[in-house]
Amino acid sequence: MCGRYNLTLPVEAVRQLFAVVNEVEPFPPRYNIAPTQPVHVVRHGPHGRELVLMKWGFMPSWVKDPAKFPLLINARSETAAEKPAFRNAMRRRRVLLPATGYYEWKREGNRKVPFVFEAGHPIALAGIYETWHGPNGEEVDTVAVLTGEALGVAADYHDRMPLTVPPADFAEWLDPANDDAAKALVWTDRDDYTAHPVSTLLSNARNEGAGLMTPDPEGPPEPRAARRRQTEPPPAEAEPEEVQPRLL
Repeated sequence: MCGRYNLTLPVEAVRQLFAVVNEVEPFPPRYNIAPTQPVHVVRHGPHGRELVLMKWGFMPSWVKDPAKFPLLINARSETAAEKPAFRNAMRRRRVLLPATGYYEWKREGNRKVPFVFEAGHPIALAGIYETWHGPNGEEVDTVAVLTGEALGVAADYHDRMPLTVPPADFAEWLDPANDDAAKALVWTDRDDYTAHPVSTLLSNARNEGAGLMTPDPEGPPEPRAARRRQTEPPPAEAEPEEVQPRLL
């Protein structure tokens, strides 16, 4: 699947790589992009490609109450063209999500360690979007990332991986005139990745910053606790510390 990714390119580099025509407000590097957050998306616009913000969490236009609808951050490419929630978006509202890597977690011992997957170059995640219309006239553009069966290194960490679109196929993928949803998948790919561990602080979506790319240090083994006398009272439990957002 794809439940977290990063985008660390400068805004001008993103504009040039995706040939977007609109003006874009500068944004800082993002090392911990998570579901429900606003994400940068490239879509087909009336004057060319546009780089816009959308909410990561697909919401079909016919949903009445978002609170009762599941959070759809991914869409399975094998069935998206048939599912009522996704089929219209697969035909006419395909997009690209600029990224520099994505994350998966793997259990090591008694903890889950996040790993970053990088292709050695920026990537374009294949996505679909829908505009949700609220009861009070509000409109929210929402997006999901398409996934496929994991291959290569990615298969060692999860059975799914995000689909990408090569630069040579950006135009075909984004063109709403290409409305054969099943055929559109021929323009997607699965990049070759390397994977390496990063900080477990990445697991908290409130944490952000380049420090998240540094793996946790391997501490010394915990000393075996001395056996206590039965008459010795156990130590009092410390109060848990309140977790605060951290910039790393």
